[in-house]
Amino acid sequence: MLLLLATVVLIQSCFWFIIALFAKRNDIADIAWGLGFIISALIFSINYPIQPIGKLVFILITIWGLRLSIHIGKRNAGKEEDFRYKKWRKDWGKNLYWRSFLQVYVLQGFFMYLVALPICIAAADAYSLKPLTGMVTLPTLTGFSLWLFGFIFQAVGDYQLTQFVKTKKPGQIMQTGLWRYSRHPNYFGEILMWWGIWLIVVSLPYGFWAIISPLTVTYLLAFVSGVPMLEAIYKGNPAFEAYQQRTHALIPWFPKKPDTN
Repeated sequence: MLLLLATVVLIQSCFWFIIALFAKRNDIADIAWGLGFIISALIFSINYPIQPIGKLVFILITIWGLRLSIHIGKRNAGKEEDFRYKKWRKDWGKNLYWRSFLQVYVLQGFFMYLVALPICIAAADAYSLKPLTGMVTLPTLTGFSLWLFGFIFQAVGDYQLTQFVKTKKPGQIMQTGLWRYSRHPNYFGEILMWWGIWLIVVSLPYGFWAIISPLTVTYLLAFVSGVPMLEAIYKGNPAFEAYQQRTHALIPWFPKKPDTN
């Protein structure tokens, strides 16, 4: 199963790289992220007799991936390539193609492989000696509740930001709605969803090892490609630095000081 997942992910990495070459924009990788999990879940559901918990996991992953990919696709439509990929395109110069393949698509595939481990765990339940076919367990209910809360939190955060951008004035910082309590409510919701997925499969054979999935998501969003990379573009912006001082990065909480918009 792990080999099948690796093969599926690698093929997708190559496919999306080719698409990006024709489109001449690497931010296609952001759309491919959610779709990659949907495709992986679909292939596993076709090849293995998935039990109810597995079906729940696949459904939740499909809902998450579809919403995220549609949101990013609509956000990028008619716009220039995302600033991060645009900068890399300039920095990489003559090495653009192979560095794009390795550092964007293959690297993303590696992280996708780690995050998608719950798919393998859920599929493997069909061949365990005692498949856990029931869904009414405390971890499962807790995990589903956590996933649902995270999904709503991310979707609402994305919607609020989309509406803000439509009427945004130069230099204005988003700091209302959920963004008043967290600088990245969409990332917070994403993290919660994957911890929820882990709780859903934790009772299955080898389910504990799926913890690699939420740990990877948390690490990437909190320390690598999420918060640090996005906030780097606001360095030296007084309005954002004031917002940064009073608002938590991920976990929502009341502002440290009264808002001074």
